[in-house]
Amino acid sequence: MSKLHFTTKHANAATVQRNWYVVDGTNQTVGRMCAKIASVLRGKNKAYYTPHVDCGDFVIVINADKIVFSGNKLEEKKYLTFSGYPGGQRAETAKNMMKRKPEAVIERAVKGMLPKNRLGRQMYKKLFVYAGAEHQHAAQKPTELTFTKITPATSGSKK
Repeated sequence: MSKLHFTTKHANAATVQRNWYVVDGTNQTVGRMCAKIASVLRGKNKAYYTPHVDCGDFVIVINADKIVFSGNKLEEKKYLTFSGYPGGQRAETAKNMMKRKPEAVIERAVKGMLPKNRLGRQMYKKLFVYAGAEHQHAAQKPTELTFTKITPATSGSKK
């Protein structure tokens, strides 16, 4: 009787194939969209995902100025920065950040969802965010990446 012998395939830098995707941020909820983008940057959408290898794809986000926050986050969410000096902590609301630099909202959200090591920093470099509808990566022929829109269920009265 012969033994069946299976080997696990591990991705490495030579075997990884990278694709380019473009995501339209119009009317997308920030957290849900960024979680899916982080998953694509890590390569979790591929069959040969390997945790210790950067096997993710490139992601371009357009219309970053048209994203939406759920609940009262636009008014209440604060982004903190600290200069390192006493009294150097600054807070900025999400509403002000969206006016001043809407790309930073998506960049900070996605960066927080990636690993906190040199592999995560390598994955983060494959993210490109633009406030408008134009981007400079047409030569890479990106395909559109769409996410299913989650809508709240209609609240029917239960008696």
